[in-house]
Amino acid sequence: MKRTYDRLHMRETNVFTLKKGRSGPLVFHPPDALIAVPFDDDDKIVGGYTCEENSVPYQVSLNSGSHFCGGSLISEQWVVSAGHCYKPHIQVRLGEHNIEVLEGNEQFINAAKIIRHPKYNRITLNNDIMLIKLSTPAVINAHVSNISLPTAPPAAGTECLISGWGNTLSSGADYPDELQCLDAPVLTQAKCKASYPLKITSNMFCVGFLEGGKDSCQGDSGGPVVCNGQLQGIVSWGYGCAQKRRPGVYTKVYNYVDWIKDTIAANS
Repeated sequence: MKRTYDRLHMRETNVFTLKKGRSGPLVFHPPDALIAVPFDDDDKIVGGYTCEENSVPYQVSLNSGSHFCGGSLISEQWVVSAGHCYKPHIQVRLGEHNIEVLEGNEQFINAAKIIRHPKYNRITLNNDIMLIKLSTPAVINAHVSNISLPTAPPAAGTECLISGWGNTLSSGADYPDELQCLDAPVLTQAKCKASYPLKITSNMFCVGFLEGGKDSCQGDSGGPVVCNGQLQGIVSWGYGCAQKRRPGVYTKVYNYVDWIKDTIAANS
């Protein structure tokens, strides 16, 4: 879809990019406080390709009048997304491929509960994870199905699939109608920390290419990073999109498996 939102594309030294939909300018408060001040945001993939239809059946679109973040279906009634994607009222759209066309496979289900991690930090984006309970269970079929939680953390070098409807340009804006995919490797934690000194916590990891050119971007926030059939990451943040030595930063889902299971059990 060709959206024509006004955007301020700042240099990586003074912009902290939440990978949410329709992001506006993000104000940098030195030396350590990174506070995002978005307008409405939508995120997409830079340097990727259009996903084969129905190939990412766990991908969901979070909607509040329009698409603003992605998410992943992890059971019939629960979705995981990024904590910074929180809104008080969310409609979860499942079975989507072209988000501008009713294709007949969609399921639109309102959120019954939206539970952000209790230790989510909006400054550092540590614990950037959120659970959404659907008001009714999703119907599992060829177009909609859940993704498994990780049984071990992702190893460096592992190829992963990132998907979303976010911006496809590293400079400028071009938002797709159809779901975009990107294959990218997990980077070592040393390379991740070197790319973002003093910003990477044990709950974060980097996926992408240090040479730039391929990355998640605005509108992809909350969406999945799937490695070997398991949900290893949640699109979280980065400096710009697809910039050299600035890979995407993702929430490490493995660290939250117990919290996810406990929260679901307590809210069944």
